[in-house]
Amino acid sequence: MDDTNLVRITSQPLSPEEVVNLARTDSSGCIVTYVGLIRDNSRGRSVLSVEYTDYDGRAQDRLRDIAEEVRQKFPVNKVTIYHRVGKLSVGDINLVVAIAAAHRDEGFAASQAVIDLFKGKLPTAKKETYLDGSVWTGD
Repeated sequence: MDDTNLVRITSQPLSPEEVVNLARTDSSGCIVTYVGLIRDNSRGRSVLSVEYTDYDGRAQDRLRDIAEEVRQKFPVNKVTIYHRVGKLSVGDINLVVAIAAAHRDEGFAASQAVIDLFKGKLPTAKKETYLDGSVWTGD
């Protein structure tokens, strides 16, 4: 792990403040932060829980690839991505992204890119369980 990208997959609750502090650099004028939450509805149904699984033990590598791709495209100082796995309840934090950059425009653009890549590449398997007992499994 180099010090310009810091990624972590954990089953422990996430602390946005911790991730922001890890993203700090002396050459940065800002840290743009995204905090993803489990919401109470999805696909027109009420959500009971969402479970994320590192199905092949490579989720951290996939996060690292996302961080590196963003660093190649945007002039940012540090990309920090923490993702929580396990069974999460409504209101739990599932993702924290902190981008350290000299300027806010680059920070916001890089943050958006990380989130889009995360959603598109799905580094973990996702299973939503609804209050009616039905289940949706992401691919």
